[in-house]
Amino acid sequence: MSRTTAPHGSPLDRYAAPALWLLPTYGVLLALSTLTHQPPITDFDAYARYVTTDVFLVSHLVASIGGAALAAVGAAAALVFLGRGRAVGAAAVGTALTLVALVVMASAFGSAAFVQPGIGRAHLAGAPDMAALNLDTAYGPALVGTIGVSMLLFISGAVVLGTAIARTAPGLRWAGTAYAVALPLFVVAGLALHAAQPLMGLVVAAATAVVARRLPRSVPAGAATGTASAARV
Repeated sequence: MSRTTAPHGSPLDRYAAPALWLLPTYGVLLALSTLTHQPPITDFDAYARYVTTDVFLVSHLVASIGGAALAAVGAAAALVFLGRGRAVGAAAVGTALTLVALVVMASAFGSAAFVQPGIGRAHLAGAPDMAALNLDTAYGPALVGTIGVSMLLFISGAVVLGTAIARTAPGLRWAGTAYAVALPLFVVAGLALHAAQPLMGLVVAAATAVVARRLPRSVPAGAATGTASAARV
């Protein structure tokens, strides 16, 4: 009995491999989107001026919401390859957590992009009580809770997915570890040390660039549709 083997790579692999490069793109967008930060709402005049700028709007629409979409596709592409590696369970859980976090997070970015500029413009035009309205909407309990949940999911997904990457192959160990550390630090820096956020974004970009280059070569090739392992007598 002889056995023919599938050619290297499946059609899905050929789509997934270039999609991995969306992850370093996301890292770069994280860095760019955090080069500036809005003033605290306690200085509402400065806050209103900042949230009505083009930089604020473009950052949220392109880097935050668009970046989340790119990251979701990139994470799904990574699972195509990680699913054939040594940490299938962790890869599946980490990807699921990451995708859910990105969806929830995008809703918060949408609120910022569409609500805050309107409140800022109204305040600058002289409308009264805009600071109170801002606290009730853009910083209301529902939104704050949504952001909190998305941050926890995002950090958990980064740690689990990064661990899965590191366990898949020796050549991915440092990249997976860097991903698992840098993304949570990016989130924490947004709360306590804004100046560190662009650096953490670039670390994510560098780590995921290594993943995009090495991951497809670090796992067994997928079977080509309709040609996988046909046996004959």
